[in-house]
Amino acid sequence: MKKLLCLLALTASPAAAGESVAVALDWTPNTNHVGLYVAQAKGWFDEAGLDVEILPYTDTSAGALMSSGVAQFGILSSVGFLSQRAAGADLQVVLGVVQHDTGRLVFDGERDDIQRPADLDGMTYAGFGSEWETALIRTMIQSDGGAGEFETVTLGTSAYEALASGAVDFTLEIVTWEGVHADLLGRSQRGFVYADWGVPPQQTTLLGADAGWVAANADAAGAFVKAVQRGYGFALDHPAEAAEILIEQSGGMLTDPDLVHGSMEMLVRDGFLKDPGEPVGHVDADMMARLGQFLFDSGALRGPGGQVLDELPDLTGWVTNAFLAPEAPET
Repeated sequence: MKKLLCLLALTASPAAAGESVAVALDWTPNTNHVGLYVAQAKGWFDEAGLDVEILPYTDTSAGALMSSGVAQFGILSSVGFLSQRAAGADLQVVLGVVQHDTGRLVFDGERDDIQRPADLDGMTYAGFGSEWETALIRTMIQSDGGAGEFETVTLGTSAYEALASGAVDFTLEIVTWEGVHADLLGRSQRGFVYADWGVPPQQTTLLGADAGWVAANADAAGAFVKAVQRGYGFALDHPAEAAEILIEQSGGMLTDPDLVHGSMEMLVRDGFLKDPGEPVGHVDADMMARLGQFLFDSGALRGPGGQVLDELPDLTGWVTNAFLAPEAPET
């Protein structure tokens, strides 16, 4: 990884001096964003000739902020990206924050009546208001021989307290954040990995871009992506220091150091930040295509007018690794 950091420093082409770039977050600051904050704190955006603003999180999605020209880059989920792109948003994925799915379906670990997905039939799910959640959970249950029938209550972030209190039966979480938090609170949880039950694997979190802006500003785009890649590479090699940088740079929004450090440790230990033989930030186009096919088959992709698509779009060019610095395969 040290070779990669050196290579990134040498290959990043400076953009025009002081080129302004805004990046939108998908949530309040957390370890998925660590590469951005490390690059900012280390001065790597400045070295690349960029004046970068990490926008405060708002209820307006990162995709919408990019589509409206407020931000040039943004943190996206794979499902969110595919849904917004299918609906007409001119977005492109330029870096994979994680290489594997960090999502899990979770429930109270003390319950004996939930041993497999089919047991979830007739139970209550605490959801987040997205159409794809139903497709995902139904697929998991049906792949285990169940009917895929369950009740949904939309609770957002209140889902985790509702699960802990027993008000609902199951929910979805990011294991590298909410899962770590549950462990720190001493809450017993068990869960199912989506890909074990009929759902295609995915890179849960990505860095997306306004595709039109990227096409018109290739040098600035490349400089930004390489600086961010360098930030995630540093976090991979120095998770404890990266966690401290994230806490310091978050403006007081991260008040639980144990959560931040525990999350960083899990991201590194469990191989979420890098696959052997691939550079940090690699985007798997084949994985994205399989997820796109799944969402289309599930009726979860809608066109610009809100209609369910009757034909899967051509995903060619929706993702690119062109702005990443290469890295020699591990030996």
